Amino acid sequence: MVDSVETGECTKKLSKRDILKAYRNWIFFAESNYNYERLQATAFAHSMAPVIEKLYTTKEEKADALKRHLSFFNTEPVCGSVIHGITIAMEEQKSNGEPITGEGINAIKSGLMGPLAGIGDTLTQGVITPILLSLCISLTMQGNIGGPIVFLIAQYLIMFTLSYSLWMNGYKYGKIAVEEILSGGIINKVIEGASIIGTLVMGGLVGDFVSLSTSIEFKVGEGIFSLQQDLFDQILPGLLPLILTLIVLKSLKKGTPPLKIMGWIIIIGAIGGIVGIF
Repeated sequence: MVDSVETGECTKKLSKRDILKAYRNWIFFAESNYNYERLQATAFAHSMAPVIEKLYTTKEEKADALKRHLSFFNTEPVCGSVIHGITIAMEEQKSNGEPITGEGINAIKSGLMGPLAGIGDTLTQGVITPILLSLCISLTMQGNIGGPIVFLIAQYLIMFTLSYSLWMNGYKYGKIAVEEILSGGIINKVIEGASIIGTLVMGGLVGDFVSLSTSIEFKVGEGIFSLQQDLFDQILPGLLPLILTLIVLKSLKKGTPPLKIMGWIIIIGAIGGIVGIF
């Protein structure tokens, strides 16, 4: 903490060591505890633990901050590191009494995780890794043992450098951005916009990750009428996944535990598959 001479107030300030501890926790554990309920949420909370410990004093404040970062989160770990830097900057501002809410922080995270996941997957899995593999595989096929060694060193060196740079710049410029937003009085608009983007991103994921169709068919005259192909797909492709998503959403709003919902989906899906409905 740094004492302010002008106001006599105590300003909470993170050191570079605190930020590096958070970075270490993320880069080594980002994909260590994926789960169907919240994906990378526990890894995000683990990475924020050193920051929360430094910024907040009471047990209740620390618990609230950790719970805040246990909300659903999923992004590409390397390019997504910039989100953590911005989040750390916002937590620092919040701990110093700035009008930043927990919902606002999560809205920023939700709004950024989808776009950065797309950028990160394209860059790391679609560009960097394939190029390194093509070069190093050619070396290996020539009998050069340095091929796999060069790949491992180059791969991790590039990824660590990229993620570290994004993490630190996210903190540096994220903090400035937060200060400008606060001084301009547009924090609510930014939060609202980020919330809308996050909702759109999550809605878009439904079409990619939720799959449900029925195999029910009827004999009509000399032909076969498929309930899925001849009705549902004609009215609205993806109608059944949408209905399932809305049912799950309504159940969550009623307070039904996510694991219980997953259990019912598995049971109903298994029974439906056996009897030939799904």
